[in-house]
Amino acid sequence: PDHGTLTTPPQPQPPKKTEKDVTLVTEGALQSNHTIQVTSIANHLNLSRPVIILHKATGGGYAQATDKSLFERTGNVQIAKLLGADVRVLDSATVSTSSTSKEEKEEEEEEDGVHSILTTLQNEGKNPYWIPSGASLHPLGGLGYARCAFEIALQEKQPQSLSQPEGSNLGRFDYIFLACGSGSTHGGLIAGLKLLEKQETTTTTTTTTTTSLPPRKIIGILTSPTRSRSYHENRVLQFARQAGRLIGLEDVEREITMQDVHIDERFAGTAYGEVDDATRDMMRLMAREEAVLLDPVYTGKVARGMVHWVREGEISRDWVARGGWERDGGNVKVLMVHTGGQSALSAYADVV
Repeated sequence: PDHGTLTTPPQPQPPKKTEKDVTLVTEGALQSNHTIQVTSIANHLNLSRPVIILHKATGGGYAQATDKSLFERTGNVQIAKLLGADVRVLDSATVSTSSTSKEEKEEEEEEDGVHSILTTLQNEGKNPYWIPSGASLHPLGGLGYARCAFEIALQEKQPQSLSQPEGSNLGRFDYIFLACGSGSTHGGLIAGLKLLEKQETTTTTTTTTTTSLPPRKIIGILTSPTRSRSYHENRVLQFARQAGRLIGLEDVEREITMQDVHIDERFAGTAYGEVDDATRDMMRLMAREEAVLLDPVYTGKVARGMVHWVREGEISRDWVARGGWERDGGNVKVLMVHTGGQSALSAYADVV
């Protein structure tokens, strides 16, 4: 080329999709965050157009919305379509008058609808890869938040002030609050922290005091009142052990027990996805005082729970009961895990 001209080097072309390319298929409520993540990773991996199955009757957000057409086309529904997902909305049929409960009947109808879509995709020559709602029932569902434990440990080593990078670091987070929905976020983090603290025990020197402190405590704030706390506790324990096996814990039945599962159901509100007054107030408080945007389904309720535990002295009492005060005084650090969801906010414009 002539002197001074620019040429663009040839760019690698993405592989052409074939009939048998994997098509990710997943499901969720209308404003599901999980479905957005599945769509995004499908694009990132250059997979075929993912199929997103949304259940209109799941949760209270749709029922609470005064403008239901707005709820159906904005928020995460809009984002999923922008990302290119094949969005399919299922309506629950009328519940029969049999002895089957309403919830069980709706679950059966949803399963029938999903099965029909998967069968159709196969008949079209596609290769559907099914990911259950929230990925919790997927064998690898808890691994993302098992890794999160090590991200938290890395953050603990960061300086308290960016303007003083040589100053003291943040230090260990003694209490960690996060949402407990389908359960794998909570379970995965339990498994990850078990492995982390096991490694800390074997690598720290006898001159440090971190190993003598009570273990970090994870408190899952329940986001739906539909099922009992014991139901969720058993699920979280199952998911934690499942993730623990995959990351190398040797004896998960001994190392992860029900003593590690802490769920608080007091802030679940009236329904999954439905905004109650206290959650709305917390969302406004965090936005206006901290410039932190919460979502109405998960993090708004988690923040409520965390603030309650701090203001009402529940953390202090628990810390004393677990022997933390004797070893480290009242120097307790609290972390809230923000799991996202702000992309759904526009769908709640008439209630938030």
